[in-house]
Amino acid sequence: MQGGGGGVEQQPMQMVLRVKHPTSSSALGGDEEEAGEGSSRSALSVFKAKEEQIERRKMEVREKVFAHLGRVEEESKRLAFIRQELEGMADPTRKEVESIRKRIDTVNRQLKPLGKSCVKKSKEKALLVNRLIELVSESERMRMKKLEELNKTVDSLY
Repeated sequence: MQGGGGGVEQQPMQMVLRVKHPTSSSALGGDEEEAGEGSSRSALSVFKAKEEQIERRKMEVREKVFAHLGRVEEESKRLAFIRQELEGMADPTRKEVESIRKRIDTVNRQLKPLGKSCVKKSKEKALLVNRLIELVSESERMRMKKLEELNKTVDSLY
């Protein structure tokens, strides 16, 4: 892997090698040798500082990404729950409503041939119709309340 990244990594290593192993220490004078080593050390320390800065910045960005991912997952779960509630929101009194409707139909069929017990059956029918109206009203009220709660939950997400 000597592509673009490989050369950058090798260059600092060569600099380190030069700092540790000067090529010709006898050719340089004492002051010039110290100045050369000082500038090499300075360049090395600048390089190290920049590498550390890049690493710190990389960690900061990584932490932000994971924080955002956590929030996104949490919001996704809340939205999935709301969607499930909406899809599963069936009429809680549906079975009882169906049963009462069937009984009303049965009573209506019984009323036709019976003349004498018509008053009694009419009263029973009136009671059943009133109960049906109550159940339907209660069901609508409960479903509207649930929809309002779900709507508030959705609004609270933003």
